[in-house]
Amino acid sequence: MHEYPITQSIVRISSEEAEKHKAEKVVEIRIVVGELSGLVPECIQDYFDILSKGTKVEGASLKIQKISPKIHCEECNFESDMKPRVYNCAKCGSSKVKIVGGKEFYIDSMEVE
Repeated sequence: MHEYPITQSIVRISSEEAEKHKAEKVVEIRIVVGELSGLVPECIQDYFDILSKGTKVEGASLKIQKISPKIHCEECNFESDMKPRVYNCAKCGSSKVKIVGGKEFYIDSMEVE
């Protein structure tokens, strides 16, 4: 359910940026969503279709790039993609790992007319 306020922010920020740059309309919005963010891209798209009506972003294409989780080993400094339910370093086997990617969520770029 937290996709709703996040999608409101996407519409608001995109509309404000379009206005600031005197754009007629927003054609495409590219966002990045980490797989560990807890956000469901399909829900973001559904809310976007509803919330964008009557704004400069109505009809814009919403491109969602998913980012895989990454871990960093505190023992050997190796960084790799995190495998599902595996919390050990792929190189040395240490369990002293830190999640360093996959929680992202941001607007990457926009295309306007």
